[in-house]
Amino acid sequence: MNDSYELQQERAPETEAFDAIILGAGVSGLVAASVLVKQSSGRIMVVDSYDRVGGNHLDWSRNGFTFDVGSLIFQDDSPLVKHFPELLEHYVHIHPSWGRLNPQRKITTYPISVKDDIIAAGPLVICRIMLSVLAARIQRKTMRNAKDFAAYWIGAYLLRRSGLENYMARFYGVAPDHIDLELAQKRMLWIKEHSSLTNLLRKMWKRRSPAQIAPPNKQLARPKAGYSALYEPVKHTLSQSGVAFRLGIDIAKLEKSAGRFVVTSSCGKTMAAARVISTIPINIISGLCGLAQNQPLQTITLISLYFSFSGNRGFAQSILYNFSYEAAWKRLTVYSDFYGSNEGREYFAVEVVANEIISSIELAEAEFRQHVAKNGIFDGDLRLEGGHVLDNAYPIYVHGAAANARQQIDILKQFGIESFGRHGAFNYQPTARVSTLEAEEALNYRHPDAQPA
Repeated sequence: MNDSYELQQERAPETEAFDAIILGAGVSGLVAASVLVKQSSGRIMVVDSYDRVGGNHLDWSRNGFTFDVGSLIFQDDSPLVKHFPELLEHYVHIHPSWGRLNPQRKITTYPISVKDDIIAAGPLVICRIMLSVLAARIQRKTMRNAKDFAAYWIGAYLLRRSGLENYMARFYGVAPDHIDLELAQKRMLWIKEHSSLTNLLRKMWKRRSPAQIAPPNKQLARPKAGYSALYEPVKHTLSQSGVAFRLGIDIAKLEKSAGRFVVTSSCGKTMAAARVISTIPINIISGLCGLAQNQPLQTITLISLYFSFSGNRGFAQSILYNFSYEAAWKRLTVYSDFYGSNEGREYFAVEVVANEIISSIELAEAEFRQHVAKNGIFDGDLRLEGGHVLDNAYPIYVHGAAANARQQIDILKQFGIESFGRHGAFNYQPTARVSTLEAEEALNYRHPDAQPA
């Protein structure tokens, strides 16, 4: 009996002790680690189920092509670079251009074009647009959702005719009249800024002088080799500062005992800390903690299609949005515009929001091919190189989701978990800049050289 007991004791996993454990090694998690280092928060552990840092900034390579999940552009003045200046030498300077395929099968300006969406439509359509905007202003009914918000600024007629309503449905995963108004007011101000009829007409007749134009920041992309080449130096910097990483492990449970948290991996190893910061989906962290959820939060499943192409692609822009009335794909990014072609072939990725009908790479590919052929783009040899299906890509903001998320975050806070980030706060963050700023705010950190608010 004694021998058996001693053997069990020898085999019992030893709990590693830390001052803070960060769940998730995406931008929010990496910035959190940087902030804690600057705040001298002791021993820090970063845990992620991926086997590398960077979170959902994923890439995939084959035959000399490297594709991304999603489309992400960085800026050289981003606060992320203040945390990790070593990023700058790895970024590739790019000069992207943006366009959109409109319902009239024309490649035009993103997000809306005065010339193609208004003037070219003719006097009758212009009158209908103006009357629609006027009606929205006069009625000024209570806004209940994202559709109401957009219709107020550009009118219901232009919202439909421009294809913006269809794009919103693709992007958010639900029809605009089901999208939470709070999200629309926070994340869709670009409609007010770029698409209000007043602003569009002002742009037509008034040009800003050079003195009024702020110097642009530089647009950057990940290295041609992929995101690993970008984020590995960040991991190295944090490791040099004493941050530990456990990558490629799944968490089985998270318990609270005697004033500290114990994180148990699926392989039985345990880590303990007085503080846990979570940047992973709220549904997942709540489940790991055994906390009840009245209504699980919904997230997008994103299908990425990776193509190479030889022929006439039919447009010059490097990023193209789908505002047409058909098809599930929402955006494509031509990486060969940034990194050069490979053996005469261009290459690009297409983002498709999965739905009840388009639920696989094969179905998404078939629909995309049919749609681009109908619209006269990618005339030539279009070859699928691969694809990726990503669950929990970003939140779906149905009615009540924001309030539900706040309630779940409060429950986690009462339990002792700090939850923030795109998934940790159920808060769509369009850029690494936003992710960085919100992580800093959550951790009460301010850069020494930051400008006063």
